[in-house]
Amino acid sequence: MKLVLAAATGATGRLVLDRARSSGHDVTALVRSPGKLPPGVPHARIDFSSPDAGALAAAMGGADAVVSALGATGKADAGVATTGTLALVAAMRAAGVRRLVVLSAAPIGTVKTAVRPDKPRFDPGDGPLLRLVTPIVKRALAGHYADLAAMEDAVLDSGLEWTVVRPPRLTDGPAKGVWRTAVGCNPRNGSTISRADLAAAMLDAAVDPASIGKVLGVAY
Repeated sequence: MKLVLAAATGATGRLVLDRARSSGHDVTALVRSPGKLPPGVPHARIDFSSPDAGALAAAMGGADAVVSALGATGKADAGVATTGTLALVAAMRAAGVRRLVVLSAAPIGTVKTAVRPDKPRFDPGDGPLLRLVTPIVKRALAGHYADLAAMEDAVLDSGLEWTVVRPPRLTDGPAKGVWRTAVGCNPRNGSTISRADLAAAMLDAAVDPASIGKVLGVAY
């Protein structure tokens, strides 16, 4: 499969890149700092805080799917998930690319937006402990989660063949090769997943037609 990978040098994106290449996929990386890529990886230099529409559209040529690991890593990147994803969607439409898989976060199913103001207070998969902890985390990361919620709105309303992947707290542990997946909610009491297994879950979704049009919660 020919993939375009956004944010391919981030903590999760680089693992998606490694796994995609080792699985035989043809990957074009969209990155702000190409020097951070492994040698020989085809790429386009894209700053997703102010993306170049022409460069993005050119990078999409012949792609089967786009996988995005976009997300802010600090205050300087605030809003990058929404801004970058809107640009990706526009470039995909221009290039005729339909398949999109994006990285979000487990609490976003309860983050209300102007477009989707009727989200539940608690995710159906969250048990008593997560229902206690999640509101605290949401307050601490309010700006980051608002960005991801707006990004999800853009994806869900894009008209593309999308999948949203929502993991809980990420770890840097080794891949286990197994995880739980729930459609439309978080896996029951799922509180962690390694970035390595998240990368595998995102790639699995990209090649699985059954995941199209679904929000997938993934966790151990």
